Order: sequence, then C-alpha cells, then structure tokens
Amino acid sequence: MRRLMVAPLAACVLLAACERSAEVVAPSATFVRLMSAAAPSADALNPNFNLEVILRPAAGGNGFGHVKFRQANDDATRVDLGVWVRDLTPNTHYRLQRAVDTVIDDVCSSSAWLTLGEGTTPQDIVTDNRGSAKQDLFRVLTTSIGTPFDIHFRVVMATTGTLVPVLTSDCYQFYVR
Repeated sequence: MRRLMVAPLAACVLLAACERSAEVVAPSATFVRLMSAAAPSADALNPNFNLEVILRPAAGGNGFGHVKFRQANDDATRVDLGVWVRDLTPNTHYRLQRAVDTVIDDVCSSSAWLTLGEGTTPQDIVTDNRGSAKQDLFRVLTTSIGTPFDIHFRVVMATTGTLVPVLTSDCYQFYVR
C-alpha cells in the first residue's frame, strides 16, 4: 500500500526536478509528511485482500521465506498460498501454519495454530539438497465476506513432535473478499 502512495509522489518529484531552474526549492511540509508516514493499517475503506508475508528465522535459527497469500476476485472462499523457503535444513519436511485473531488490533496473540495444505489436508514443504523449497497450497475460508482478522504464520519441522518454529512472520490484517 505504501509503495502505491510513494511511487506517484516520487515520479512527481523526478518530473519537477527535470525542469530547468536555478532556484532550489525545499520540499513542502505536506510532501515530507507523506513520504515519512507509516503505511496505514487495513480497514473497511482500504482492506487487505492479498498479503505478501515475509518469514524470518525464529530465535537463533537460519533461513528465510515468503508466502504469497492471494484471494481471487471470482472465488470468495479460496485463498491460494504460494510458499517459498530457502536456507533451511536440506532434504527436510516442513509445514506452514497460521493462527488467527478476530480482535483487529494489529497484535497476533493467538496460539491456535492450523497446519495449511491442500484444502483441509496438510501438505509438507520438502526442501531440496540446498535447503530450498517451493509449494503451492490453498485453504477454503469458512468466514463471511468482509470479515477482518489478524493473522500470522510460522514454518515448523514436520518430523518433530515439538513443532518448534524455524521461521515466523509479523502480524498482518486481512479481509475476506
């Protein structure tokens, strides 16, 4: 969302800078506020229907990941999850999990983890001999259109009983389309 706001402003600045003038003009206070403002949270007027989730190493771990969380315009109940991980243990099975909070406060406090996969069937993400993997998953939502929630993700080893996270995400707001 922030990129959508910043790109047009940056283009205007670049175009203005190309004008031949000996006068140096300081940026306006409004422009400075717009460029430095944090991205606004999702709300009913600006909902997040799609997310780009970054997965970072859990405490003391290695690796990196990305979840492309997409909801098609024509299918209000299905969310596609394109998962990509790297620098994890080679030839190892992992699982992507999510936890949802229905209190919309940008704080993900839920620990009710659900393993994601192909619909309701959990699907492992298996790394190659370099510790990388790519897996397409999906989930059918059971919540009503327009419902907002906070959501966060983690990647756990599938072969251990303790489910210690190796990658985790920040908290994101999402609206069901």
